[in-house]
Amino acid sequence: MTAASVPFQEILQNPDNYSPDDFARARAEKVLAVSATVLHQRGHEDIAALLAQAEFCDLEYQEEDWGKSWYEVVLDFDHPQLERFTEEVQQRVLSAMQEVCDREDFGISGLRARAILPEVGANWREQLAAGGKARPSNHARKVRIGPAHPQADGLHLTNEWEWRVYAVLRDRQQELPDNDTLGIVPLAAMKVRDHVFEPDLLVTYRGYAGVIEVDGPHHKGRSSDDKSRERLLRHAGVKYIDRIDVRDATAKEEVEKFVTDFLRHLIG
Repeated sequence: MTAASVPFQEILQNPDNYSPDDFARARAEKVLAVSATVLHQRGHEDIAALLAQAEFCDLEYQEEDWGKSWYEVVLDFDHPQLERFTEEVQQRVLSAMQEVCDREDFGISGLRARAILPEVGANWREQLAAGGKARPSNHARKVRIGPAHPQADGLHLTNEWEWRVYAVLRDRQQELPDNDTLGIVPLAAMKVRDHVFEPDLLVTYRGYAGVIEVDGPHHKGRSSDDKSRERLLRHAGVKYIDRIDVRDATAKEEVEKFVTDFLRHLIG
């Protein structure tokens, strides 16, 4: 096993077994992972998901002040993700990272996001002249937030409530014949104009696409944002969107009623 494939926790717990570069990589990964998880827990799932798509995280040394080392965080994104890294997002991420590092023996003085440069070969001129595209250097890694996210059928879900809704949808899927089945897509990233959304569950059935959102307490006071998002999804061809509160997703009977109503409205 190479050091690059070793979990950062192992490297940080046993630094003498690894090189200084491996330790620096692991420390940067921990800052990224903990900060993303903190933002996710505080209701900023979109920013957390964006951080999970960072191809590379580095801590660049800046100075020593009052016995403490200070670093600038550098994050590499491909171009679509970089466009989403607005000044507001940057400030929220920086604040979370500073809070995380405040408990460590080093500090974060700044944050910089940069674009991943494409990989090119000796024939780059011919590729461009022919209208070809240089191959991007990122490999679209998908990192799900949280150490204990549920999985089912090889699919990832954010939490147990999404899993409960997924399980009921899967039961309905198994009850249907092959020529009248439904598709279930958890956490599918979807770009709509200037936004990238990740609906909790995208459902396809009888030629229609619908979205189910499982809302936690963080959705209080966000109705206007939800409506704007839903309007864009409808304009993009999503016929029906419905939301279920996590408090209603605890009992299977309530989830079954919700799914029945959802499918009825989707094809109605």
